Amino acid sequence: MNIQWKKKTIFIYGMILFCILVSILFVQNNFYLYEQPIAKVVEATMTDEKETIDSFENKDQLFQQQLVGEIKNGEQQGQQILLENQYSLSGAADHEFQVGDIVFVTIQRNEETNLAGSIDGPKRDIYVVIAAWFFILIVLLIGRKSGLFSIISLVVNVLVLIIAMNYYTSLEDVDLWLICGGLVIFFTVFSLLLVSGNNEKTHAAIIATLAGTFSSLVIAYAVIALTAGEGLRYEEMAFITRNPQSIFLASLLVGSLGAAMDIAITITSSLYELNDKNNAISLKDLKTSGREIGKDIMGTMANVLFFAYVSGSIPMILLYLKNGMAVNYTLTMNLSLELTRALVGSIGIVMTIPISIYTATYFIRKRRAVK
Repeated sequence: MNIQWKKKTIFIYGMILFCILVSILFVQNNFYLYEQPIAKVVEATMTDEKETIDSFENKDQLFQQQLVGEIKNGEQQGQQILLENQYSLSGAADHEFQVGDIVFVTIQRNEETNLAGSIDGPKRDIYVVIAAWFFILIVLLIGRKSGLFSIISLVVNVLVLIIAMNYYTSLEDVDLWLICGGLVIFFTVFSLLLVSGNNEKTHAAIIATLAGTFSSLVIAYAVIALTAGEGLRYEEMAFITRNPQSIFLASLLVGSLGAAMDIAITITSSLYELNDKNNAISLKDLKTSGREIGKDIMGTMANVLFFAYVSGSIPMILLYLKNGMAVNYTLTMNLSLELTRALVGSIGIVMTIPISIYTATYFIRKRRAVK
């Protein structure tokens, strides 16, 4: 039995290693899948270097590169192309290229074998594949079967979200938050049923997650309506031709879901585990234990939301401050929406804790009554 288990384990890890190698080799040679020309840098020469300083005393260095690349796809495959690249020491919106790098190019001059063009950006799919496999291996090693279901759930949810967003962009008179409301229900039911199974504990967690998520949205909507959205700066969504408030509400709904789901399944699983270990424990003690668990995770989850949302604004905050903007104006412009998302998510966390406790104890009471 032990030998068979070892053979099975070796076979599984062998298949995973084989898939990793095949996927890496594939993305290294999938140039034919792209319509845009792709070139591999075969020569890189530095042609110029200079220092710059702006009116706010921000210093930087600019470099000029002359590159020679070999076209890897399309009608000009195999031909060489001359490319110019300018990059800065700060690397804010540019990139230094070296021999062996693979880049997307635009051909600007095509005279038989004399090709010249510009670089649109590096081809990064190989790094995405490596990072994805690293994530998958960690999840499988730690979570095993549950980890596998978690990965399947994540992939399906991403695909469904992409399909829903494409559907939304093709319509003109549909609010995004209505679509996201349906997505939240699907994500919750599908993810929890797949990972935790179709059982009483999962049903309780689903109810608590949905109740906590939608209650936080109702509170947020009521506050925004009562204050007429005062203090919310939608400038970062100025390029969107849809109602920014509707899009913002949709982001609140989806953003609150993850935290509410985590809280719901944690408290529900804990209470069911306590009940399974000691059937004689009273419902009052179960509720007390649930409240203590909720207190321990409430603060940490709120901090997780805060750091997750605010971290994305750090580059823009630094850019504003380096260009002489006032601190108050900088924080208002860049953090009003992010802090609101974190606040609404925290409200969802707080709401989900008692909902999870009373939902779980209700199902446990029914189970005991049947016995």
